[in-house]
Amino acid sequence: MLRRPVFAGLLALLLWLLPPHPDSRAWGFYGHRSINRLAVYTLPPELVGFFKQRIEYLTVQATRPDSRRSVVPDEAPRHFIDLDRYGDSAVYRLPRSYADAVAHFGEDSLQRHGIVPWHVVRMKAQLTEAFRRRDGDRIASLAADMGHYIADACVPLHTTQNYNGQLTGQRGIHGLWESRLPELLASNYDFFTGPAPYIRNPTDVIWATVARSNAAVDSVLRFEKELSQRMPEDQKYGFEERGGRTQRVYSQEFSREYHRRLNGQVERQMRLAVRLVGAFWYTCWVDAGQPDLRSLAPPSDAELQRLAAEEKQAQSAPPVNAPGHTD
Repeated sequence: MLRRPVFAGLLALLLWLLPPHPDSRAWGFYGHRSINRLAVYTLPPELVGFFKQRIEYLTVQATRPDSRRSVVPDEAPRHFIDLDRYGDSAVYRLPRSYADAVAHFGEDSLQRHGIVPWHVVRMKAQLTEAFRRRDGDRIASLAADMGHYIADACVPLHTTQNYNGQLTGQRGIHGLWESRLPELLASNYDFFTGPAPYIRNPTDVIWATVARSNAAVDSVLRFEKELSQRMPEDQKYGFEERGGRTQRVYSQEFSREYHRRLNGQVERQMRLAVRLVGAFWYTCWVDAGQPDLRSLAPPSDAELQRLAAEEKQAQSAPPVNAPGHTD
C-alpha cells in the first residue's frame, strides 16, 4: 500500500494536471440565471407583471439548454457559431436566411460549426406565436430558452473554433472568461440598461451581436497568454472546495489581473446580454399584437411535470455524440 504522504502527493499532482474549473459551457449557472432575471426588470408595465410572476421559473430554467446538450443531438450547435471556419469577413458574408445557408453550405456543415444567430431568429418567430396564442406555459418556456441563446451570442469564445483555447495552448480560458470572472466580480458590475427597446430588425441585431463578440476574440486570447507568460503556474492556479470536492481553479490573483486587462469587457457583454434578452422578449410581444397577459396563470402542473421529466431524462440518459464546443 502507498504511504499516506506519497498518496497525498500523487493526488495533488493529479489535481494539478486536471483542467481548471468551472466548466467551459456558456456563462455558467450564475451568469445565465442572472441575465434572465435582470432582463425581466427591463420590460414595460404591460409585460413585466407576467414575467415577474414567473421570475423564478425564468431564472432556474435559464440553464436548461445546457442540460439538454447531453441528450438532444441537435442542441449543441444552437449555442455557438465558428465564424473562422468560413473565412475572412464571414459574419458579413454568411446568408441571413437559414434556408439559404443550408442551400449553400449543407445542413451537416452548419450543424458542425454552429447556428446560434439563425436559431435566435427561429425562436423569435416561435415566441411571437406563443404570445399571439396567449399560451402562458409556452411563452415562459421559450423565453427562458431564448434568453440562454442570446446570452451565448454575447460571448466572444462562442464565435470561434478555438472556443476553449485548445488550439493555442490556453485550455480552460472559456470557463475563466464567462464563469470564473463573473462569479468573482459581477457583484460590482453596473447592470442598469434602461428600458428594453423594440427591435425593428431582429436578424440584423443578432448578427451584429455575434460580430461584436467575435471582434473581442483577439483580446480575450492575447491578454490571457501575455499574463500567463508573466505569472508562474503556482500563482496562476489554486484549489477551492466546491460541492464537497477539491477543484483546481484559476487563482483570484490571476483572475482579477486578467479582468483588469480586459477593461470591463465581461461586464459590457453581460450588460448587453441583459438588454438584448429583454428587448427580444418585448419585441416578440409587440409583434404579436401586445396581447393582455394579466389573466394567465403561473406555470401549470403539466408544465412543471414536463420539466421534471426532462430533467430526469437528462440525468439518466446516456450522453449523445453531439459535435461542437464540448472540450
